[in-house]
Amino acid sequence: MKTQVCIVGAGPAGLLLGHLLCAEGIECVVLERRPPDYVLGRIRAGVLEQTTVSLMERLGLDARLKQEGLVHDGFNLADGERLIRIDIAGLTGKHVVVYGQTELTRDLMEAREARGLEVIYEAADVTLHAIHSDAPFVTYSKNDVPQRIDCRIVAGCDGSHGPSRQAIPAAVATEYEREYPFGWLGILADVPPCNHELIYANHSRGFALASMRSERRSRYYIDVPLTERVEDWPDERIWDELAIRLGPEAAAHIIRGPSLEKSIAPLRSYVFAPMRHGSLLLCGDAAHIVPPTGAKGLNLAASDVHYAAEALTKFFKRGDGEAIAGYSSRALARVWKAERFSWSLTRLMHRFPEDGPFERAMQVAELDYISSSRAAQTSIAENYVGLPV
Repeated sequence: MKTQVCIVGAGPAGLLLGHLLCAEGIECVVLERRPPDYVLGRIRAGVLEQTTVSLMERLGLDARLKQEGLVHDGFNLADGERLIRIDIAGLTGKHVVVYGQTELTRDLMEAREARGLEVIYEAADVTLHAIHSDAPFVTYSKNDVPQRIDCRIVAGCDGSHGPSRQAIPAAVATEYEREYPFGWLGILADVPPCNHELIYANHSRGFALASMRSERRSRYYIDVPLTERVEDWPDERIWDELAIRLGPEAAAHIIRGPSLEKSIAPLRSYVFAPMRHGSLLLCGDAAHIVPPTGAKGLNLAASDVHYAAEALTKFFKRGDGEAIAGYSSRALARVWKAERFSWSLTRLMHRFPEDGPFERAMQVAELDYISSSRAAQTSIAENYVGLPV
């Protein structure tokens, strides 16, 4: 098989890039090692920046997003006793939309046949070859039959464990990483949220987050040591802990219910540079990971895709090689700003094991400053709603 762009990974980044390229008349094929049901079964974030929403609007795939997405004009920081509301609409003139990543992925998947986007699921043993050259190719097997795709560009949208990043020689790459000493224990339940906006809470017992997927489905998190097991956290124990950590105002409105899903996700900050090597471009988790504090993961992938689609369109339609050459620096400039925000908000809202009275006093002072400073709130709001691409 021959195509112009081979996209590895059919998560939201790979599908979004594929749709954008198809809309420009650029040939592409998407490879995914998992079956469609597995891809849709992954529980992920659900706060969309305007950049992500705008890409769906541009593709004309935003009908369900507009109908079911929850427009949020603000969010809250809690310090155990009070809620500090960040009025992102009033401070920036923008808003975010709560719409589950699973639902966005579903919209992209269901449109692929009508839009002519070819996606090959259950592609095993995907391997990248000759990415340093102008004639890369990708091999895989389907139903135990070896296959090969010749292309001009490979786009690695296959996450942190996929083959794309591993194809870049270690000698030309730099990895930046910060691992956190806790994970987020999440519970998903079909109950109304305790607040119509998200709450990020810093409590003496630890961090908590109240969020939602819809007006009838809630997603809550607490931070726990990495040694904890999900089996040791029955539903009632999680609800009890949430009621304490979120504070009395939120606790009064918590409605409890049986969990639909529970899991513990480790937290880390990670950047791989460069995001382009030869004929390979990396997008999304293949190049960077952020802690979920601040909801930047999916949105960073969308901004990568924006830059990649723009560069590939210029390359294939105008022969502009500089667009490809500049992709990594453009993407990384925004990546690092999002990493900074996610790291700083994580540092502010969590109690680290090594922290003492001084570090706690700094958190109290910072939250108090934020509560009374329009400038501080504006800075947070600008980053939360998404910096320009």
